[in-house]
Amino acid sequence: MDEKELEPALSYFRSKNWEAFDFQKSTWKDYLSGKSGLLNAPTGSGKTFALWFAVILDFIRKNPTDWKEKKNNGLQLIWITPLRALAQDIQKAMQEVCDVMELPWQVAVRNGDTDPKTRAALKRKPPEVLITTPETLHILISQKEHPKLFKNLQCIVVDEWHELVGNKRGVQVQLALEYIQSLCPQNFRRWGISATIGNMEEACRALLGFDLPIHMIKAKVHKPIILKSVIPEEIEKYPWSGHLGIRMMEQVIPIIEEGKTVLLFTNTRSQTEIWYQKLLEARPDWAGWIAMHHGSLDMNVRAWVENSLHEGKLKLVVCTSSLDLGVDFRPVDRVIQVGSPKGVARFIQRAGRAGHQPGLPSEIFFVPTNSLELIEAAALRNAIESEDMESQFPPILPYDVLIQFLVTLAVGEGFFEKEIFLLIKRTYSFSQMSQEEMDWVIRFITQGGDSLSSYEDFLKVVQDEDGSYRVKNKRIAMKHRLSMGTIVSEPMIKIKFKNGAYLGTVEEYFISKMKIGDRFFFAGRPLELLQIKDLTAIVKVSEKKTNHVVSWMGARMSLSSMLADKILQILQEYNQGLLRSEELRQIAPILDLQSKLSVVPDPDTFLIESHQSKQGYHLFFYPFEGRMIHELMSALIAYRISISYPVTFNMAMNDYGFELLSDSPIPIEEILEEDIFSLNNIEEDALRCVNESEMSRRKFREIAGIAGLVFQGYPGKPATFKHIQSNSSLLFQVFEQYDPDNLLLKQAQKEALNQQMEQEKFVEAIKKINRLRIDVRYPVQFTPFSFPIMVDRLSRTTISSESLEDRIAKIQAQFEVLD
Repeated sequence: MDEKELEPALSYFRSKNWEAFDFQKSTWKDYLSGKSGLLNAPTGSGKTFALWFAVILDFIRKNPTDWKEKKNNGLQLIWITPLRALAQDIQKAMQEVCDVMELPWQVAVRNGDTDPKTRAALKRKPPEVLITTPETLHILISQKEHPKLFKNLQCIVVDEWHELVGNKRGVQVQLALEYIQSLCPQNFRRWGISATIGNMEEACRALLGFDLPIHMIKAKVHKPIILKSVIPEEIEKYPWSGHLGIRMMEQVIPIIEEGKTVLLFTNTRSQTEIWYQKLLEARPDWAGWIAMHHGSLDMNVRAWVENSLHEGKLKLVVCTSSLDLGVDFRPVDRVIQVGSPKGVARFIQRAGRAGHQPGLPSEIFFVPTNSLELIEAAALRNAIESEDMESQFPPILPYDVLIQFLVTLAVGEGFFEKEIFLLIKRTYSFSQMSQEEMDWVIRFITQGGDSLSSYEDFLKVVQDEDGSYRVKNKRIAMKHRLSMGTIVSEPMIKIKFKNGAYLGTVEEYFISKMKIGDRFFFAGRPLELLQIKDLTAIVKVSEKKTNHVVSWMGARMSLSSMLADKILQILQEYNQGLLRSEELRQIAPILDLQSKLSVVPDPDTFLIESHQSKQGYHLFFYPFEGRMIHELMSALIAYRISISYPVTFNMAMNDYGFELLSDSPIPIEEILEEDIFSLNNIEEDALRCVNESEMSRRKFREIAGIAGLVFQGYPGKPATFKHIQSNSSLLFQVFEQYDPDNLLLKQAQKEALNQQMEQEKFVEAIKKINRLRIDVRYPVQFTPFSFPIMVDRLSRTTISSESLEDRIAKIQAQFEVLD
């Protein structure tokens, strides 16, 4: 192709004193040659402009003489972003390019926050560029005459595809892409932008479907990440989770002072609240310079924080993953990560918030919450240097998303079964779908399946005389439009002041444990609970301070397999006498003590420790597979042991291992002879040792919401959680009793187990144990590796008038001093 076709973009870059990267030019050329594909580029490397200018260059090429003239172009580009918070930032950047180049295009945002007046205006006169979310894209598809909206569409770009590909929102995108492509001109293209993930080719196939060839562009932009660990002043030989953290405040404050604008990431919303509170207590002079940002705060508060960051008005923002994704905060020059992020990709994403410009390094400070986390810092550095990353797997056959999509089409222009089945089969997630399954889905949306045919609300879709499937009942259509797009999470309670001022949301389970008059800390303020009405908690600012900070169930993160493998490699190097990093040199005394009392495990060894204390008989297992898998594995092993030995266990776990505690001796050597890690009947045994029915019931509540079986309520008048819960429970019971082959029921069982097994990695973990040499040790006291697991059990199960710190100090005092 002619290089002159790139000149308008290159000219813009020169006006900014920028130089276009090779990957940007490659993307422009491939786009202009009609290709679709996936762009893999690091945060802050100019990946947005790689595809934005491709669309502009294509338009200029097709309109060489009059591209600067204002005319009715129709919708040219849809830009999908997973977070509403990203939309305004992208819109500003794109509109600025149009204004500078004198391209008379309108770049607009349309999502759940867009007011009705703006929505109506966008429908009357579509902009050239629409920035939206997966859910809102489906709302556009549900509108009558939507093919007119898409008739001039040239491209859909899916931003942050690595965040979407592994969940149901990504499946929504897959279905929308295939459907819109079927309506668009032949030269329609689809592109995605993704950070690095382990299975990039699979992610590309999920984006492009099975009709387009896999095509990827990898940006060879070296963006150095400088990881600096903050070393505790005292390295305790018996570290325990959460023990450091806030105690390192005095070391963290100078790091904040030396930076211009700083993001301090925590792993949970609760930690964010605590750090914000404690930092203001330590530095009251920072009031007005410090803010907090997490997903449960009022959207207006978050928008103010983001704008203030852009304008350089804030010194520090304490945040969670709500600021992980691509918002361009140029003033940010350093990032602090409190606690291990448990995954390489998440850490790199957060590091990339600093120096968010091509060529600038990203500086990130790692603050451990216990000394052993310094191993994870060394493992993160190792993974970054070798460019190893976790994989994200697209969901397979999520029928609830498909049901919602088909009803969406039926509410809009309708669909024909044969055509839509072929279209669905082209997507990655439904490529394995059979005709029998499709027949079931059609029966379900038209007749309510085998058990709901007597209820009008479930007979949503009817077949017209021409053979097309449509929703003709206006009430059903309205209800569907109101509830579609909901990929549901835990039920949320709104927090409001008496005057109606809105603070944010917390999970229902947290408020359910509170009584009227109880105090808690949220949104940076001490609050007192006055009243609970429907899904709203009325509060006032409390005169008294409180240490009771809101906690969220969804906050528990598990160590990724990638990071676990890196940790074991580092432990193997220690066993070989190699201390390659400063972090490992600092915690060498902990590993030395572990080695004296027991052994330091490595990739070839599966360590089991048997120890007796005043609490009882302990077995500690160290698979290094992450908390979620250890939760299921401990239940499985306890179940298998209990078949042969009448025994009751208490269980505890962390990311490195798990504990089984009993009040009677456990002959571990004999138990191992009975092959407790056998793969025989593994899934059946796993189902027996977890409350599979209750897990499935909870999953079904989410599935029922997505599939539109349970109405979530009207705007301003949502259905109560009790109502949603009772309706979904009733449907679950009906399906179990009268429709056991219901695909949604089977999906709930599969998802419940998969969620616990983390994409079925559980079976792989058991296989791995069977390949390792099992090393059973009998230490005379708790080891540095077993101690934090024991503390996890104490913190969750023991009722005492003493603080956890006091109880741990007493236990530590009983240990022999080994030098």
